[in-house]
Amino acid sequence: MSHDCVVPFGPAAHFYECPRWHAGRWWASDMRGGTVYSFSGQGEARIELEIDDRPGGIGWSAAGELLVVSMEAKALLVREKAGRGIARRIELDHLCAGSVGFLNDMAVDPNGRVYIGFDAYPSDDDLGMIVLVEPSGDARIVAEKLAFPNGLVFTPDGGTLVAAETMKPRLSEFTVRSDGSLGPRADWGLLEPRVDLRANPQPALTGTGTALDGCAIDAEGYIWAADVQTGCLRIAPGGAIVDAVFLPGGLRAFACALGGPDGHTLMICGADDNFSDRTSRKEARLFATQVDKPGVISKDNTP
Repeated sequence: MSHDCVVPFGPAAHFYECPRWHAGRWWASDMRGGTVYSFSGQGEARIELEIDDRPGGIGWSAAGELLVVSMEAKALLVREKAGRGIARRIELDHLCAGSVGFLNDMAVDPNGRVYIGFDAYPSDDDLGMIVLVEPSGDARIVAEKLAFPNGLVFTPDGGTLVAAETMKPRLSEFTVRSDGSLGPRADWGLLEPRVDLRANPQPALTGTGTALDGCAIDAEGYIWAADVQTGCLRIAPGGAIVDAVFLPGGLRAFACALGGPDGHTLMICGADDNFSDRTSRKEARLFATQVDKPGVISKDNTP
């Protein structure tokens, strides 16, 4: 399908990541600006949390508290339900001891259990892992030997967690057991190197050297994944690319979310790079476009 109407949304920021649709508003982390924002439907921004670190994945507890990953400090922050202070800080550094890297994106299941990807960057070895944080604050590693697990999503039935691995052209799936632990890794979808979509815009083709980042899942069970080499790709189970969205000005896509009042808006985080000097400039943008299949209707802990 055509996605000619890709429009900027909200103000520019240092580097947007981890977008969400929650409680009638869009949310996103300004990863290089130390700020979590929410936005009205017209794109008016409101500061939700400021931290002295890079904020990564965001979510909500069963009680409706905002959860934010503190990336470099390797902690999960729980914001006060009323206010902008930190009510609780859950340290996770001990689980990543001896590894160089950072915590990244997260997904929250209907029971309020938080799954967070740890990226052993800049190594491209299989040193990444997924950390589970229980509502009690207890934490443990539930998956290992992953190549930079980035975006995390649950399938519509909630029984499978899917992780986009940036350093390998694949999406990996894990069965979620009753105690929150994960079964063995399996391939949800394998993406082989393909020709450049910009030069060859066919639904079955993606960019050479696919590097998947943040992602979202729709009601049909297909995954929209940001590919930092090309654009935002809609991927069928197994790995076939069935649709793609490109950002204006040649910007790269780093994350995406499905939402809006009817679930048909695809929100994409765009920037020209992910370098640390973004702390001194605001050139990243959010972009919105309409898609045929809506996001999954929430049955979880949305207040």
